[in-house]
Amino acid sequence: MVVVAALYFVFFRDTSPASVDSVEGADARQQAIDERAAGGDDGDSTESTTAEAPTNDVADDDAAQDSTGDEAALDTGQPDANASVGSATDGVWMVDTSFGTFSQDCLTEACGTTFAGFRIDEELAGFGAKTVVGRTPDVSGSMEIVGSQVIGAEFIVDMTTLITDSGPRTSALRASNGGLETDTFPEARFELNQPIELGSVPAEGAAIDVQAVGNLTVHGVTNEVTIPLTAEVQAGVITIFGNLDGMLLADYDIPKPTAAAVVSVEDNAIMELQLFLTR
Repeated sequence: MVVVAALYFVFFRDTSPASVDSVEGADARQQAIDERAAGGDDGDSTESTTAEAPTNDVADDDAAQDSTGDEAALDTGQPDANASVGSATDGVWMVDTSFGTFSQDCLTEACGTTFAGFRIDEELAGFGAKTVVGRTPDVSGSMEIVGSQVIGAEFIVDMTTLITDSGPRTSALRASNGGLETDTFPEARFELNQPIELGSVPAEGAAIDVQAVGNLTVHGVTNEVTIPLTAEVQAGVITIFGNLDGMLLADYDIPKPTAAAVVSVEDNAIMELQLFLTR
């Protein structure tokens, strides 16, 4: 019984991280941007910087209270509803993977870095339901903004570097006996096929919700999809995050993975992404 309990704790318990649109996700992104703005991103792990964040926030708040003018508004790190970004966002924005640090911890907790991945529910023999999460930081691509429109965007995900919270499960993703078969289909791609009308460019620190319509290629199959996304502009960085719910495996010819411990796998998955973009 002790052995079974230990196996459950290590391999089967549901340890999936908070979603990208959660409060935890927002806090992780804000920390990554604050560290970059402060010049504190020196390649150390996320864990080593987390403990310092409250002290820095307090210091920033105190400085803001003692200051006046535009410089004080910047020091607070808070959205300025009157600061219109305007044409300052025009141009090509590239995916930036240098924010935060991607590690195994990103599979169990909110992560302030660029990544793409999936979530899918499975039923395990003797243990019940578990949400499996796979993520990779290896995302490249760009988008172009002109005025209040995103006129083009393309993002490419290196599927061969997807990892999960289990070594055997991660290995199974690459094999040709079920699942994503990333050895055979090493890339996923999204290409915008119609402009996104923003209406107005959001103020510094504010968020805007958009619908990105484009062609999504996974497992060698391309379908047109509409992905609900949220975009934020802050400190010279655009963050984009969102989830594509109800992604049917059959629509991408993805065979359900099989294993002795797996009773069943849901017919649909959630694709998630979180991108930091700079110029």
